[in-house]
Amino acid sequence: MTEDAALGRQVKRGLGWSLTNNVISKLGTIVMGIVLAHLLDPADYGEFTVAIVALMIIANLNDLGLEPTIVRWPGSIDRIIPTAFTTIFGSSCVLFAIVCVGAVPFASAMNAPEATNIVRLLAVGVVINGLFAVPSAVLTRTFRQDLRTAADAAGFAVSVVITVSLAVSGHGAWSLAWGRVAGNAVTSVMHGIFAHTRVRPGWSTPLARALLAQGLPIAGTLLLATVMINVDYLIVGRVLGPVALGYYLMAFNLSTSPIKLFSTAVASVALPGFAALQGRLEELRTAFVRSLSWLMWVTLPVSLALCIAAVPLVTFVYGDRWAPAAEALRFLALVGVLRVGLQLGADLLVAVGRSRTTMWLQGLWLVTLIPALVIGIHLDGIQGVGIGHLVVAGGIMVPAYLVALRVVGLRGRDVGAPLLGPLLGSAVALVLGLTLVPQVGNPVLAMLLAGVLAVAGPLIPVSSHLRELGTQAVGSWAERRNEKALAER
Repeated sequence: MTEDAALGRQVKRGLGWSLTNNVISKLGTIVMGIVLAHLLDPADYGEFTVAIVALMIIANLNDLGLEPTIVRWPGSIDRIIPTAFTTIFGSSCVLFAIVCVGAVPFASAMNAPEATNIVRLLAVGVVINGLFAVPSAVLTRTFRQDLRTAADAAGFAVSVVITVSLAVSGHGAWSLAWGRVAGNAVTSVMHGIFAHTRVRPGWSTPLARALLAQGLPIAGTLLLATVMINVDYLIVGRVLGPVALGYYLMAFNLSTSPIKLFSTAVASVALPGFAALQGRLEELRTAFVRSLSWLMWVTLPVSLALCIAAVPLVTFVYGDRWAPAAEALRFLALVGVLRVGLQLGADLLVAVGRSRTTMWLQGLWLVTLIPALVIGIHLDGIQGVGIGHLVVAGGIMVPAYLVALRVVGLRGRDVGAPLLGPLLGSAVALVLGLTLVPQVGNPVLAMLLAGVLAVAGPLIPVSSHLRELGTQAVGSWAERRNEKALAER
């Protein structure tokens, strides 16, 4: 078997297992979210969100970008493992101490001082991740998504049992926190077992410098991306308080969870797959366009359905008390599909060693997003936040990424040509859906209509060819009929 064939086989195998993993975990997350929505109130979700924002910001700093650096490191990684482990775990311990001290002012600034100790509890996950970051990177590097699937499934099962049990017994936001920490611990330990890699502390200053030279720009990119993703939580919590933040969290989770079924699966193999092709630009460009087209075909219908059916979906599935979440969901659903494509572009840039470019792009996103969200929230509450997201992602970041991708020879027409038809068809379906669905009184029928339009929309350009053939057939039939009529006369 040739090297290319072996790589293709590994990527397909890894993608299959990663997709399986995401289908199981995301569907489980959606089901658990429905259950918890009836057990907890928006304020509980708001308190937990305050804590999770702090964790997400710190978690993307704890490995200093070394985990993805290990994934793309050329040649054997045996000699870098001791230094990488020491650096990552030491950084995690320092960050844990910072969180413990800074939890009080952070929670107070978010109008949720009761979330202080929840922040500290979730910070334990930073240390756990730091302890097992190297084995996790090894599994990703070797395309062992099958083992990651088993580990993630076990951690998710533990998280569900603990979270639901505590929620039923009335522990509110603490049930979400304890479930998260327990599930994270189980998953991380299993990564350590499955990797079969000897991890021990060690130190080499030259290796540390080489690792950090590649890792810090990635860490900076991830930090900016995380702040960009979570800055809306910060603004909503600060301006509107934890109850509105709970509504917004529900909308945001609904807009991203179904799409992540596919995008996270592709992302898990995109970086190592693109990295393996970084010396063959023509094949790399082909792989990127093919991956992006596939992602759009499967995510566009999901986003359209969520946007069109936002109100009946939220009220029917989660209950009338969650109705305000639909205001933001309609716009966040469209943002979700844009983020899928932009993240794939970021993976490509990192794979070819342009991590600094991605860092600058994330910085641009953050700088333009903050004023858009501030203006939006003051004009139209959480719905205005969703609109601000859509304007920045579609109007600023899509063109910016198209310019950045020229470094590998990709032009806007190369990326856009395969997507133009599905996008135009989706726009038609969106207009029809937003016009017709609100007129349907039954929420089940409304969601069904939205689903049909969402699936049919991207197929409209495909069906145009069939319509052309049909028109030609009808014309030929009419012509023959006229000829027959003339002959009879």
